[in-house]
Amino acid sequence: MTEKLPLLLLPGLLCDARLWRDQAAALAPLAAPIVADLTLDDRIETMAARAIAAVDGPFALAGLSMGGYVALEIMRQVPGRVTRLCLLDTGARADTEEQKRRRRGLLSLSRSGQFRGVTPRLLPQLIHPARLETPLATEVMTMAERVGKDAFLRQQEAIMHRIDSRPHLSAIAVPTLVGVGADDVLTVPELAAEMAALIPGARLRHFADAGHLPTMETPEAVNAAMAAWLTA
Repeated sequence: MTEKLPLLLLPGLLCDARLWRDQAAALAPLAAPIVADLTLDDRIETMAARAIAAVDGPFALAGLSMGGYVALEIMRQVPGRVTRLCLLDTGARADTEEQKRRRRGLLSLSRSGQFRGVTPRLLPQLIHPARLETPLATEVMTMAERVGKDAFLRQQEAIMHRIDSRPHLSAIAVPTLVGVGADDVLTVPELAAEMAALIPGARLRHFADAGHLPTMETPEAVNAAMAAWLTA
């Protein structure tokens, strides 16, 4: 029996393996899912190195939001080991000064002992408005609490210090899927289109009725897109 190719899944800010639960289950017949731990480091480069160390040999790679930033860094560190790349609800640009200002405000809020107030503030940016009063919203908030304040502080520091990846996108030479929730207000679809245009041969997919977390909001659509990406 041929051993299945590892599929390294990279969570976003305040996310853990729950973010990829449905994809890990649905894609298991096609690949061997491994969810990386991105909670331990305060720089994208060290997150990437730790994720790389969790898998042997060649692997397919998928990242959502912050996980996409890490995925692009992995492509710089070990491009020859990645066989396929999937970037969901992410962008290649560095933070603007305004984005950094907002992140520092959230960091200050968390350090002052109000971490539990962070997720309710972020929630309208994370999921489609129609899901704000649903069990999925509770799942997202519970997931953030599991990740916790200390990891949140490290992750925000990492995100603020990331580089502009756009100059490196033309070097990506593996089958690439770029996907985004059609109603994502945090990482808008225009940023996905920008990446897809810069990555040779990339395919762009919009997920209807989804915000920033389509893997949880519209898992069937994401599963189908990723299955096609893995088998193309």
